[in-house]
Amino acid sequence: MSHLKDETSAAVRLGVWGLGAMGEPMAQHLLDARGALTVHARRERPRLTEAGATWAPTARKLGAATDAVLVMLPDLPQLEEHLDGPDGLLSGIGERDFLLLIGSTSSPVGVRELAHRLPSGIRVVDCPVSGGEDGAKAGRLSIMLGGSPDDTELAAALLAPCGTPVRLGPLGAGEVAKACNQMVVAATILALGEATELAARSDVDPAALWSLLGGGYAGSNLLESRREKLVTGDDSPSGVAAYMVKDLRFAADIADATDTRPALLPALRASFDEIVERGLGQCDIAVTRRFTAERSASE
Repeated sequence: MSHLKDETSAAVRLGVWGLGAMGEPMAQHLLDARGALTVHARRERPRLTEAGATWAPTARKLGAATDAVLVMLPDLPQLEEHLDGPDGLLSGIGERDFLLLIGSTSSPVGVRELAHRLPSGIRVVDCPVSGGEDGAKAGRLSIMLGGSPDDTELAAALLAPCGTPVRLGPLGAGEVAKACNQMVVAATILALGEATELAARSDVDPAALWSLLGGGYAGSNLLESRREKLVTGDDSPSGVAAYMVKDLRFAADIADATDTRPALLPALRASFDEIVERGLGQCDIAVTRRFTAERSASE
């Protein structure tokens, strides 16, 4: 039986499951750094396979060809759907030691429950990321690790080509950190959208406003990445607003579990629920400006 903790990261056969807006550029960085990578998704990505990645047509073949897999699916149900059965990941892993890296934004409780149900040889690290598509493409993601010290040390070495991995605590800690991150992002983008629309309705040039205020306390990475969208009203998707509904629900679950009584979180949840109800959920999170305008018009 292979003992992954005794191997160097270079010796570990790595795979990526999920090649969406975040998974594909992360896979490209991993392939560039390692020279070999096995990938699996609903459909093949010729750009990766032409660059040297090995395509696994099923989760079972992915498990059989790897010692560790980074999962970049929307949430745990999409993973669990293909764990069991003849073509499932577990049938490909068998009884070997294996490292499952859950990069999905998920419930920390759900991650721990999944780890408890898996065979003993399969170790789990939660590793959600922050930085959006821009960060994924640039290899500058913040990678939030939760798990045992040995497992997160190996995970950090494996994922370093994608950004900055940091261990934050035991299993589930990465998901808690991601929930905290999403609370701040949701609050910030909602404030930026409202402030941009308020300025425009007051005959203040939003471009001049954010050029001035961006250098002070109102400045942020989020403002830098969304400034043009907010000013022009372009909310074509980069980071889809509807994902915030799930993320903020996880934050609320953590608040309940820790007896934390936030004042802002319920308002954020209500706002993003309303964004989805208005049919704006598939827009970029910069849709908060249009959301504010629509609410103002309807009232």
